[in-house]
Amino acid sequence: MQVGVFAKTFPGNEPAGVLAAVRDAGFAVTQFNLACAGLPSMPDSVPDEAIRSIDAAAKASGVRLVALSGTYNMAHPDRRVRDEGLCQLAVVIETAAKLSIPLVTLCTGTRNAEDQWAHHPDNADPSAWADMASEMEKALRLAERHGVDLGIEPEQANIVTSAGDAVRLIGEMGSTRLRIVLDPANLFERASAGEARAIVAEAVERAAGHIALAHAKDRFADGRFATAGQGIVDFADFIARLKAAGFDGPLVTHGLSAGDAPGVARFLKELV
Repeated sequence: MQVGVFAKTFPGNEPAGVLAAVRDAGFAVTQFNLACAGLPSMPDSVPDEAIRSIDAAAKASGVRLVALSGTYNMAHPDRRVRDEGLCQLAVVIETAAKLSIPLVTLCTGTRNAEDQWAHHPDNADPSAWADMASEMEKALRLAERHGVDLGIEPEQANIVTSAGDAVRLIGEMGSTRLRIVLDPANLFERASAGEARAIVAEAVERAAGHIALAHAKDRFADGRFATAGQGIVDFADFIARLKAAGFDGPLVTHGLSAGDAPGVARFLKELV
């Protein structure tokens, strides 16, 4: 298991500086975001020079790019917004292929038109799932064309809220290119330490064989997010269960400050 961090944890829009900071904080791999190359996270195009700059920075730093963020609201109530997001996702997927990044991470979306990470009561309506699934079919055609996997992350505010939902969607799509990004802190909102441990354990068991990437974010019992190791997520148990399920991929932390990054790197490395 390789310990990594979101590249956006570190300030800057020059890949060389950002990836050097990733390395110096003690991480071997990163989930990259095109904002770290001075571009929109979801761009309309990526210049060849930006591709060369990112590739050179990764090679110079020795940091492996294991995922590229490609999130847009796949269940936005306005189809025109979804269409624009899909066009931008096509650019991100093509960029990932050019950089040999194996995974593009997605957002399964929400009916909340203002914030793709915010809950909306209409998320439970079957039409929301249908719109998201239609987007996913189109996204998977792009991914298959370029030989890139797509990662869906269960989030309480989104259409896919659980490992069960994610496995259901993978079954409906019928594509081996659709994988799961599992973040323990996104599997619950308010819980005791024991309740959180049980929820996470069940999710790992349910998602086994489909996990491409694990995230390491934490939560306090009152629902606020926390830096890994500071909340109620039992990371020792989470990592042990990932290993038992056969997962040996990247474990990428986020939701932390640049100043906290070296300590979190040490904490996670001791556990893996």
